Amino acid sequence: MTKSPKILGFENAPAVLEPLRAAGKRIVQCHGTWDLVHPGHVCHLEEARTLGDVLVVTVTADKYVNKGPGRPYFNETLRARTLAAIECVDYVVVVPHAGAVEAIECVRPQLYCKGKDYEQADKERRGRLREDLEAVARTGGQVRYIGSVVFSSTRLLNQHFDPLTQPVREFCERLAQDFGATQVRDAVESFRELKVLVIGDTIFDRYSYVKVQGLTSKNRIISGRFLNEDTQCGGAFAVVRHVQQFSDNVRFISLVGAEPWVEPILRQHLRAGEDAVVRDAAFTTIIKQRFVEPYSEGKELSKLFSVNFIDAEPPGAAVRDKLLKSIEQEIRKADVVLLLDFGHGMLQAEIRQFIQEKAPLLVLNCQTNSNNHGFNIISRQYQRADAFALDQQELMLAVGHRHIDFQAELEALRAKLNARYAWLTRGPVQTIGLHTGQDACLCPPLEYEIVDSIGAGDAFFSVAALATAKELPAPLATFLGQLAGAQAVRIIGNTRPISKDALVKSGMAMLSF
Repeated sequence: MTKSPKILGFENAPAVLEPLRAAGKRIVQCHGTWDLVHPGHVCHLEEARTLGDVLVVTVTADKYVNKGPGRPYFNETLRARTLAAIECVDYVVVVPHAGAVEAIECVRPQLYCKGKDYEQADKERRGRLREDLEAVARTGGQVRYIGSVVFSSTRLLNQHFDPLTQPVREFCERLAQDFGATQVRDAVESFRELKVLVIGDTIFDRYSYVKVQGLTSKNRIISGRFLNEDTQCGGAFAVVRHVQQFSDNVRFISLVGAEPWVEPILRQHLRAGEDAVVRDAAFTTIIKQRFVEPYSEGKELSKLFSVNFIDAEPPGAAVRDKLLKSIEQEIRKADVVLLLDFGHGMLQAEIRQFIQEKAPLLVLNCQTNSNNHGFNIISRQYQRADAFALDQQELMLAVGHRHIDFQAELEALRAKLNARYAWLTRGPVQTIGLHTGQDACLCPPLEYEIVDSIGAGDAFFSVAALATAKELPAPLATFLGQLAGAQAVRIIGNTRPISKDALVKSGMAMLSF
C-alpha cells in the first residue's frame, strides 16, 4: 500500500508545518479517532478548511484509542489513508498519545476546530477538553465550534458493525435501555466529592525480567539471564492510586518498614494530606518479586516463579496500637472505607473488629493468596460488610467445596454479611453483581486480549467501591468496575493506575446505540 504524501510522521510534522506558518499560512487542526469516516465528518472537515489555508487532521494511534473492546474498528494506517484521500485535507498525522494535548503542541494551529456538541462541555470546563483548550491557548491558537451535520461514529459502528462480542453487545444494549452515555460520565464525575479511606496491606510488586536460556545441564532447573527490574505499588497501595484518579479526598492507612527505598516511593505517589501510613523499623516491607520474561506484543506476560519477602509472624502489640490509633483518627472523617485484607499480618483480629464497628460504609476485599491459602477466608474473618468483592477461589473456600451454584452462594454470603452489594469476579467467564432487592447482574468480560491479569481485581474493586458509596444500581456499578478491570489487564502489573478519562470514554462509547 503506497503511503500518501499527505501523511506526516509525528516527529517530523513540525518541520513541515513551521515554514508554512512562517509564510503566513493559517493552519487549522481537527483531532479525533476517525474510526468510521461518515458524511458528518466530511462536512466538518470542509467547514474547517474554509477557515484557513492548511487543514491538518490528527489521528489517535491504535494503542491509545479508549472506546472499549473492538476499537478502533479500522487500524491507524487505514484511518490515516482514508482521511488523506479527502480533498480538503492537506495533512494527516497519527499521534502516539491518548489525548489531544500532544497533538496540539505538535501542530500549533491558529484555529483548533471541535464539533458543536463539545461547546457545552467547554462552558462547563469539563474533563480533558479543559486541558486541550489550555494547550490551544498556550500555543497561540483559538478554538472554533463547527458542524452542521452530526453523526456518531461510535453509534454507527455499534449499530451496523461488530466491534463488540455478542455477549458484550447484548449486555450493553440492555444496560443502554436504562442508562445513557452521559449518565456514565455523570456517575463517575460524582465520585470526586467522596471522602475515601483506604486501609490495607501495602505490597510492592517487583518484576524482574530475565531472558530464559534453557535448563542447566546438571540440575535441570531453568537458567535465565537477568535483564532489568522495576518495583510497582501493589496491594492496597494500588487501590489508592486507582481511587486517586476519581476522588480528590483520599487517605491511606497501611504498614511499611523503614527500608531506605520505601520512603521515596511513598512520597512519589501520596499527595499531601493522604499519608497516614505507619512506619515501623521491626516490620519487613512486603515485596512480591516475580521473575518474568519480557513482554511480547499480543501475548500474556509470562511469569516463571515468584519470591515473597514477608514476615513469618504478625507485628507486635505496639504496632497494632499505632494502627488502631491512626484508624480511629481517620475513620470518622470518611464517607466510605475500602478495606483490603491480603492476610499478611497487618489486619489482626482487633483491627478487623474495630473497623467493622466504626466504618460508616465498609467495602471489603478479603483475598486468598499463596501466603495465606485456606486461612484468610472472608466468612471466618468478618461478620459485617456493606459491600464486598471476591473471586471464584475465594468464594469456594468460603463455602467449603468446589462444585457450587455461584450466584446462590454469593447471595447467601451477601445475606450473612448483611451487605447491600456483592460481586464475584470470574475472570474470563463473567462477573456476578448483586444488590439488595434487585435482579442479579451478569456481566461478561469486556476485554479478552490479556497482557497481565495481576491487579485487575483490585482495579475492579476500586471503582465498584466508589459506585457503592454513590448507591448506583448494580448493573451500572458492575459495568463501571468491569471497565476498570478491562483497562487493568492491558497494563503490566501495577506500573500505572487506570485512567478515569479512558474509563468514561469507553463506557460512553459502549452504551451508544
